Amino acid sequence: MLREGVPGGGRLTRVTPVSPAEQTPGRLVLAATPIGNAEDASAHLRRLLAEADVVAAEDTRRLRALAVRLGVEIGGRVLSFHEHNEVERSAEVLAVVAGGGTVVVVTDAGMPAVSDPGFRVVGAAVAAGLPVTAAPGPSAVLTALALSGLPTDRFCFEGFPPRKPGERARAFELLADERRTMVFFEAPHRLDDTLAAMAVAFGADRPAAVCRELTKTYEEIVRAPLAELVAWASADQVRGEIVVVVGGAVKAVELSTADLVAEVLSRTDTGDRLKDAVAEVAAAAGVPKRDLYAAALAAKPR
Repeated sequence: MLREGVPGGGRLTRVTPVSPAEQTPGRLVLAATPIGNAEDASAHLRRLLAEADVVAAEDTRRLRALAVRLGVEIGGRVLSFHEHNEVERSAEVLAVVAGGGTVVVVTDAGMPAVSDPGFRVVGAAVAAGLPVTAAPGPSAVLTALALSGLPTDRFCFEGFPPRKPGERARAFELLADERRTMVFFEAPHRLDDTLAAMAVAFGADRPAAVCRELTKTYEEIVRAPLAELVAWASADQVRGEIVVVVGGAVKAVELSTADLVAEVLSRTDTGDRLKDAVAEVAAAAGVPKRDLYAAALAAKPR
């Protein structure tokens, strides 16, 4: 197009039109949906559903049911977007974003890309240099962690454990020394087998919590050592959506030789024989009696 210059014979300046490919891109938005209670939906989510050009939903029927519960009319096109078609649909979604449109990705509950569709399209958007943002909100992982009563300062999310018993046992064995609190998803019909495998790998006394139907009418949090949770799950027909939170491994306190010698000498000062004191302290600390005896004997006052 032409831009007029200075009036009265000023020079005309030609401006090259901007092609569609060079237009300012739109955005891809990962939007969290309620995990149970519709009142947890944010105002941001409501506005996005009403204004987005495309809403890519894990289950379109659930999306429309949620919109009814929220009193929102979906303004744009609704696109089926789930784990089985995410790869091929990603190109269609990103074409809308590249053309300047807003695409909102939602799953059945919680935050997309967290054990749900969304990860692949985010990776594709990042690779294409397209804007990606989020409308944060409910998360089953964080809700269960907060309600578990277990340490929250450091944690890891492990998703669904393997379904096959052998693979599940090996996966838990690799996590046996994990010191962070661990969060898992699990189906109710596999819960008792999973808890039993956890008790074997992590120890029957390892503290844990089973969080069921979070934010829903029949929400239930059962906190107990794994052995007790196994008995509970086996006795009851557990239903609903399940999150299992397991305490991390507690690192044994490693005492120095000087600490152990001091404990031995403290016992001998109260009347124990050196040999007996060494045997008890060495057994408790898991160190060779011979080495501890020699160290204690060398440190014993003459």
